[in-house]
Amino acid sequence: MTEFRLTQISDTHLSRRIPYFNENFHRVAEYIDGTRPDVVVSTGDLAFDGPAHPDDLSFAQQMHAALPVQFHCIPGNHDIGDNPTLISKSPERQPSDQSLDAFITAFGEDRFSFEAAGWRFIGVNSLILNTGLTQEENQFDWLTTELSRLNGKPLALFIHKPLYKTAPDDPEVAATSFRYVPMPARKRLIDTLNGVNLRLVASGHVHQRRDYTFGSVRHVWAPSTGFMIASDEKQERIGTKEVGLVEYKFHPGGFEVRHVRAPGQVDIDLHTAIDVDKFAP
Repeated sequence: MTEFRLTQISDTHLSRRIPYFNENFHRVAEYIDGTRPDVVVSTGDLAFDGPAHPDDLSFAQQMHAALPVQFHCIPGNHDIGDNPTLISKSPERQPSDQSLDAFITAFGEDRFSFEAAGWRFIGVNSLILNTGLTQEENQFDWLTTELSRLNGKPLALFIHKPLYKTAPDDPEVAATSFRYVPMPARKRLIDTLNGVNLRLVASGHVHQRRDYTFGSVRHVWAPSTGFMIASDEKQERIGTKEVGLVEYKFHPGGFEVRHVRAPGQVDIDLHTAIDVDKFAP
């Protein structure tokens, strides 16, 4: 295969209980049905509140299973709970063996690895980092093994949270330590990736579209398919606040990125659509 087409979606936040963002997913599913990429990858937050409402996970699974192409996914904080960090208060819901098992039961995986068009594609569960769960160490062992098989092939890495804001040594500001892969796990992940031909880090989580390059690595933040946070007072504006998805074409010599919106997708503002305090995880 000389060209491999991948569509990244993220932060769908699907729920029967809170259906306000489901229509945007239907529009994205129709678009995928029309474009038929080789694979769809979701970079997390498939469900609105999986840890507290198991039906959100099962509903999200049903919606994603209906996509007409091969599908891979990794969890987000709304699926299994959020990372502990070094400097901000611990999240109310952290990943647990139970929440991780529930996600894997629903979706069949919380990480993935495959090869196409001379590339290796790896998806990592970034939410179990810093947790001390057995699966955190197991994943690092698995990742080390997968990287040892690269033999110089370019790597595309998929994670839920962006690896960092601008550079690997960005300071962890208390107000945003939950937004990126937290320290010290971030440093360990970056060190694990040293020495390989990492070319792309694709993430979601922030609900903003962003595309920049640091060194030889391109960082693509996929927007949410479901909603954005319009107020800059409620969320710092770093990229472009809009809904959408990302399309990639990979070939042995490189890759192309196309930032798109599905026809009919609407820029829903979270704080206008629902009472956030009432429904916050």
